[in-house]
Amino acid sequence: MADALEREARALLTAAAVRARAAQMLELGLAGGLSHFTIDLDRMDGVAEAVLAVTRKAYPTLDVPFHARWRHFVLGGVDRWAEVADATSWPDRAARARAEFDLAIVSVLLDAGAGAMWRYRDAVTGESIGRSEGLAIASLDMFAGGLFSRDAGTPFRADAEVLAQLPLTSLTSAFQVTDANPLLGLDGRTDLLRRLGKLVAERAEVFGLRDTPRPGGLFDHIAAQANGGAIAAPAILSAVLNQLGAIWPSRLELAGIPLGDCWRHPAIKADDATAGLVPLHKLSQWLSYSLIEPLQRAGFDVTDIDGLTGLAEYRNGGLFIDHEVLRLRDSADAARAHAVDSLLVVEWRALTVALLDRLAERIRAKLGRTPETLPLASILEGGTWAEGRAIAFARRPDGSPPLKVISDGTVF
Repeated sequence: MADALEREARALLTAAAVRARAAQMLELGLAGGLSHFTIDLDRMDGVAEAVLAVTRKAYPTLDVPFHARWRHFVLGGVDRWAEVADATSWPDRAARARAEFDLAIVSVLLDAGAGAMWRYRDAVTGESIGRSEGLAIASLDMFAGGLFSRDAGTPFRADAEVLAQLPLTSLTSAFQVTDANPLLGLDGRTDLLRRLGKLVAERAEVFGLRDTPRPGGLFDHIAAQANGGAIAAPAILSAVLNQLGAIWPSRLELAGIPLGDCWRHPAIKADDATAGLVPLHKLSQWLSYSLIEPLQRAGFDVTDIDGLTGLAEYRNGGLFIDHEVLRLRDSADAARAHAVDSLLVVEWRALTVALLDRLAERIRAKLGRTPETLPLASILEGGTWAEGRAIAFARRPDGSPPLKVISDGTVF
């Protein structure tokens, strides 16, 4: 019985489970069976056209890269990480990949919504940058400056022992946080990095590199699973969830296994212990997308990119509300603040994942593309995230999302 329960729990730690439960939520919504939303698929064509417009503007040749943390390290047309990494003498491609895993993992964990007020002043350009881009440049500066390294002479690393003892004051200073420049969820982000450091130290057999465990050791763990030099993208997510899942604040567990970004909704059916559970794994999938390019640069062929799903976050989700594909049953909900585990937020996020799949099909049909030539990861980048932000600013002066979610800095 225990083995069966564990298998059921592990099955929720997959992109396939995210996609299947999200599709079930959409079917419920289309049948009028959801508490908080109605769905108007007739408006999807307009969304597809809007997404195509912003994609063509940003990528006129429609050669669109993946939606990944690496895009946010580009400022003023300069790829800050590439500039530094290309000028560094690496012992081999694996060494660079480990550094890039360190950077991506730490940076993504620090990227969970900044709030409308926070800005990061870039020392190179003098520009004040907000939101995800600001968080990215700030985290890159921390990494390149050796904040996470135990050896000042080798800054491009994140050592478990340093992460585990990271002072809140270090992140407060590095993010330039003051009373006049507040950053949402700073305590939660700090705690997440400390949890990461402790977990990596405890699992040195997975992350150990000559007795210096680092998150970047996950590169070797994933690389060891390569089949003929190929790694399927869903296997990256499985490694992230199974090896790093315990860092997330304790929410739901099944058979003693933390389920991470997974929530309850009574309308979701299953014939086992996972009934009523909705996995979304937003940050873990965002991280998985961000680990693809380091693996490719290290010589691996990453396959089945579309095995991962769209990201259940407020830009993609806001896209569908602001374009009125999703409509609140109670319009007053737009003014209320909602807990991340509320049925309204769980419905919104799951519907977002399922609608992104539907939207991708429409966009590819318009362009005569296939999932191989235009993967979902590129549609997100082109794409849905950018249009979600654009329409948010068109609808609301501060560009805030159409729903207010109470977040602790570890979900969005």
